[in-house]
Amino acid sequence: MANAVLVIDMLRGFLEEGNPLFCGQKARRIIPNVKRLLERELEMGSKIFFICDHHDPDDAEFNMFPPHCIAGTPEAEVIPELAQYPGEIIPKRRYSAFFNTDLDERLKALRPEKLIVCGVCTHICVLHTVANARNRDYQVEVAADCVASFDERAHHFALEHMEKTLGAKLVRPQEKGQPQPRFETPDSILSGETADIYFVRTIDILRHEGLNPAATMELFPSRAGILCGMEEVKALLSQVLPPEREVWALSEGEPVERKEVVLRITAPYQSYGVYETSILGILAHCSGWATAARECVDVAQGIPIISFGVRHVHPIIAGVMDYAAIVGGCVGCSSVAGAKLAGIEPAGTMPHALILIMGDTATATQAFHRHMPPEVPRISLVDTFKDEVEESVIVAKALGGHLQGVRLDTPGERGRVTADLVKEVRAWLDLEGFKDVTIFVSGGLDPERIRYFIENGAPVDGFGVGSYISGAKPIDFTADLHEIEGKPIAKRGRMPGITHNPRLKRIL
Repeated sequence: MANAVLVIDMLRGFLEEGNPLFCGQKARRIIPNVKRLLERELEMGSKIFFICDHHDPDDAEFNMFPPHCIAGTPEAEVIPELAQYPGEIIPKRRYSAFFNTDLDERLKALRPEKLIVCGVCTHICVLHTVANARNRDYQVEVAADCVASFDERAHHFALEHMEKTLGAKLVRPQEKGQPQPRFETPDSILSGETADIYFVRTIDILRHEGLNPAATMELFPSRAGILCGMEEVKALLSQVLPPEREVWALSEGEPVERKEVVLRITAPYQSYGVYETSILGILAHCSGWATAARECVDVAQGIPIISFGVRHVHPIIAGVMDYAAIVGGCVGCSSVAGAKLAGIEPAGTMPHALILIMGDTATATQAFHRHMPPEVPRISLVDTFKDEVEESVIVAKALGGHLQGVRLDTPGERGRVTADLVKEVRAWLDLEGFKDVTIFVSGGLDPERIRYFIENGAPVDGFGVGSYISGAKPIDFTADLHEIEGKPIAKRGRMPGITHNPRLKRIL
């Protein structure tokens, strides 16, 4: 069965400046995301429905809102950027796409697997459409980077309400596909150098005794979180296990519960026993990092987050930490190694050092623009020498329309980045004609600080999170033998025999 995509009110009246209900530049920024969504779904055979406000001149809704999207006027037309895509137009006169329309009849005939909802405004027509769809028992996905509103606080309330109350699945950009890394197991792990010594001695004893039974080992976490490290574990096991093996596991990035079995290995014990330490360590640290990243992503509710934490960890594990942050939901990371594992380009532009050496932010940004490839975003750090507001405008003017964003990283000595500062920078950039320049915030961020910006309506377009992710507490994992040569067994306090978990899938 195909999906049905409901494109809500992506109309000129809401997305073109000068109209009475123009939703703002932030709403316009979802247009490229919606285009990608439609192209992807069309390739999969999905059906597109353009749900369009279509009012009479004396519509009762105009007692509450200014007259808008009157039938027959340009305001009621789908924006030119989306008009090229094939789809059916469904006019509506109220908030919900289901109210006094034939949408439900068309969907019943189509019988879609799920409804994918995008468009504006998040807390009005999108929310009411999703509510009516869920009341009709449709499975609903809301693409978080494909909805927007003129009211940031209401936008984020609506996202949370649709997910946690209505039961719609909120799909964030990073959830559209987990990275497929290629891990190479270091010789230090393969040789057993990273193992607890008692495992090394155990294997030595078993060899001398001529014992190598088929043993089943199960692993579970001490607390709930996001599972990460399984791809690296799979790479290790594929190298060391013999053909007579059976490995079942949960997938990278899956939420896991406390004491839920996430990995089951059945193979001759000598082939994997010495690697128990490494397997536990990989899952513990990676899952801790991924879980911390997901906590930030959940609070941000669709605002992209980039991992900036590699400076806080040993360089040998920097790439794995950044990869785990991507699994947890970050859209990017700053390290080359982490980006390579995740199959993306590293994110980041310029440090304070470049600006300090060159003596001027605008001069440094112009040099960056001259020498960096065109695919590298032109984002300037604007808190080095002058007031952030002044420096943002100066840099925007200096680049003559090429500036894509500014990064605010005000140190604690100067009061940190605040919601009011972000609002002021946004206001002055807009006033000077730079409405498309985005604002990125970094510096000591954690879920609580991200929530502060959102609850205070700060127009942040992206966050950079460092030590909250890199310094996350590992999730302890435990490994137990549950069968020896098919015979159930366990130490005291644990149940002998294989633990049932229908979510496990065979990976080797």
